[in-house]
Amino acid sequence: MRAMSASLRTHINEELTTLVTCWKITLRDTTVKGYTSHTRDLTFSSQLYKASSGYTPTAIEQSSDLAVDNLEIQGFLDNAEITEAELMAGRWDYALVEIFRVNYADLSMGKDVLKVGRLGEVQMKVGQFVAELRGLSQHMTTQIVELTTPHCRADLGDARCGVTLASFTVAGTVTTATSRKQFTDSSRGEGTGTYNGGMVTFTSGLNNGLKMEVKTFTAGGVVVLFLNLPYNIQVGDTYSMSRGCDKTLSTCINTYGQVANFRGEPHIPGIDKIMQGP
Repeated sequence: MRAMSASLRTHINEELTTLVTCWKITLRDTTVKGYTSHTRDLTFSSQLYKASSGYTPTAIEQSSDLAVDNLEIQGFLDNAEITEAELMAGRWDYALVEIFRVNYADLSMGKDVLKVGRLGEVQMKVGQFVAELRGLSQHMTTQIVELTTPHCRADLGDARCGVTLASFTVAGTVTTATSRKQFTDSSRGEGTGTYNGGMVTFTSGLNNGLKMEVKTFTAGGVVVLFLNLPYNIQVGDTYSMSRGCDKTLSTCINTYGQVANFRGEPHIPGIDKIMQGP
């Protein structure tokens, strides 16, 4: 039985109710946004919940076992609140969401919490955003032990890797902007592939503070990103760019000299070896 005040429980059981649904969304940067299915804005526990007709949640599915209960939320992009640029920048990915009901005629009754969870990656489809809300039981499916792999399981530059990423990071300025995922810095003198799989962080311009993984780096300073940035890249934008790692033993030895910290098992026979006949 869900915890709620006795007065709210009594109201829910009445034949005629004045219940509305509220969504409280806490983004990863701690920004809190509130929305409600009511026809006008509500203020509950000092948080403003804006009336929004653009949201269409599916039925909430919950179970008594450890199965993951999910909910899908759809809505039209709203330039004032949820913009395409924000979604592409990943600001809404993995946001903490609380869905609850209140009696808009008497907010002092408190709330009836329907679901708490986190959004998955928010996707855009023809002017709409679609996101799956994953219940707290989602965390029970997380793998908490490591499996043997031929490739390194550490991330380049983290504590387990031990590489000082600053030593493999350069700064530069965009000299040619081809698209939102490709630009050129003609001052770069490194060879083709040097920054493949690396990370670009823009330090000025419309994309200031945003990061994107490098798909390919070509001699002459041509950088192609894996995905479009939310805003146009412009000539004169500054950036920092770090090298990537393909997580192989040879790269660990020859490029980074950190073989003592290599977190893979490339010499363990795999399934192909096990399946071989005599």
